[in-house]
Amino acid sequence: MTLAGDPLPAPLRGMRLAVGALCLAMANFIVVLDMSIANVSVPHIAGGLAVSPSQGTWVITSYAVADAITVPLTGWLAARYGSVRWFLLSLVAFGFASMLCGMATSLPMLVAFRVVQGLAGGPLMPLSQTLLLRIFPKERAGAGFAIWAMTTTAAPIFGPLLGGMISDNWSWPWIFFLNLPVVGLCAFGALRLLRPFETRRSRGAIDGVGLCLLVVWVGAFQVMLDTGREHDWFESDWILFLGVVAAIGFVAFLVWEATRENPIVDIRIFRHRGFALASLAIWLCFGAFFAQVVLTPLWLQQVLGFTASDAAHVVAWVGLLAILCSPLAAKLVDKVDLRILISLAVLWFCAMSLMRAQWTPDADYWTLAMPHLLQGAAMPFVFIGLTTLALRSVTQQELVSAAGIMSFVRTLSTAFGAAFATSAWGDASTRARADIAATLNPGQG
Repeated sequence: MTLAGDPLPAPLRGMRLAVGALCLAMANFIVVLDMSIANVSVPHIAGGLAVSPSQGTWVITSYAVADAITVPLTGWLAARYGSVRWFLLSLVAFGFASMLCGMATSLPMLVAFRVVQGLAGGPLMPLSQTLLLRIFPKERAGAGFAIWAMTTTAAPIFGPLLGGMISDNWSWPWIFFLNLPVVGLCAFGALRLLRPFETRRSRGAIDGVGLCLLVVWVGAFQVMLDTGREHDWFESDWILFLGVVAAIGFVAFLVWEATRENPIVDIRIFRHRGFALASLAIWLCFGAFFAQVVLTPLWLQQVLGFTASDAAHVVAWVGLLAILCSPLAAKLVDKVDLRILISLAVLWFCAMSLMRAQWTPDADYWTLAMPHLLQGAAMPFVFIGLTTLALRSVTQQELVSAAGIMSFVRTLSTAFGAAFATSAWGDASTRARADIAATLNPGQG
């Protein structure tokens, strides 16, 4: 166990490093994967459990809410129980909950188990990130960033592909059973290799008020984003109520946490300007990226008549160059001014968005796929660069808390980006139908 003031354990080398990095990377991959793998399987799940598709979406919402709540708690949980210990506990709980999800026979059962799965999975993202940095030699820390970034960016792409393939060819429970062998191998490898990297435990008082405020405002905000479109947003008293609760809860949470000696979420980390600005950039970039991930398949299916699998095959190209360019991005973050690297990559994102704006209903396959393929080249430079910039701005003692808060920002930004994209799509579709109806019936009021 690493205690305060003790020298850090020697980093892993050779095959031990490769196996340890693979275990941490795959643990992060399956957690991020489960955010999107169920999206295309909702009709299959709804049919199998005899519920409506709108009710089936709670399978997605329940996981997202639970995940968003526990991610920012990672720093406090790691300080109280130890980083490696909590990583292993979360991993095993995630696998057990995945098994229960696959065995569920009713929607309430499935939603309850998805909540447990989200609660367990939330800390795995930031913990896998910080543990990767610990097991790599300092001069190769960029490689740890690259591995983590590859799994974080590739998982949302492969999720719909795997979900569609499994649901179409087997049955929906296998989207959850798929996690079990991965969890087993990751837990075994982590147990054998990561124990020397355990951190000191601190038995501080539990910030119960802060925890309650976090659950209230994050839960209200996430449910508002996930259900706002079907309730016509703030035209609905229910959505308005959720918005007010989220706003008041958020302000109260900030005030309370800023005045606590041992806060459950250390928001004082935002005093570091580099961390604050990098977190804002991650919110904007990741939200915009996920909005495209949601909106493009929607357009392909509803306008061009693609199947869900065909649409996923177009979007999946973004993962190819993202994976291939990650090692290069990891090397360049130590050699090139991060501000220049990130700015050029963001401009490349904008150029790919402009390419999408030129699409027409008669576009061929490669016209549709090329922006995704080319955008993948910039993704590692954006996300590895911003992650590096943020974590270099904080102290070593704040590293786990900073990683947790960054993962929290990413999680909420994806929900916000998806809600914004689907709402804008719905409004545009309504206006288009109204325009067409007026054209077809010009003399009727």
